[in-house]
Amino acid sequence: MKAFGISNGDTLSVALFTDVTNSKELLDSMQAGTLEPEVALLNALLIPDIFPVLAAAHKTLLSNSRGSLTTRTLHSELVYNYSGSKHITESLKRCGISDSSTYVLAARFNASPDEMKAIAALTGGREIELEELEGKANLAQIQKHYKISGPELGISSLADAITCRIAARDAL
Repeated sequence: MKAFGISNGDTLSVALFTDVTNSKELLDSMQAGTLEPEVALLNALLIPDIFPVLAAAHKTLLSNSRGSLTTRTLHSELVYNYSGSKHITESLKRCGISDSSTYVLAARFNASPDEMKAIAALTGGREIELEELEGKANLAQIQKHYKISGPELGISSLADAITCRIAARDAL
């Protein structure tokens, strides 16, 4: 688990899990609104670096402070903002977990150590270091989802290209 300062004293605590065996139950609980503690569960195959997640978290907290969340909860808003798409359902399906997800990034705003322990217990998998994100990311799937071309990667990193799309989504 690692915590990052986002803005105005808010933090985002993240933990990366592999070999997750209960993603269907987690997804069902999230959709029913009964997941305790509330947490954003992202498809880690689409995350080559933590920086775009932090950019999406900053955007989420900004929307929350303005009272303009697009989704029902702060944590679903994080998944939505990470997607870079304006389509809520598509965003949550693509960048959130699915029934068969085994590689998951769990993120919670302003989490206490006990809440992160509870999240680790909820997630039926093994926690691994965040540094493993880059090596396990599905580059072809990321490039397709975010429409990142080869020439663009010649002048920018994949994480930077995703971050630009997250930041510019509302302006397009």
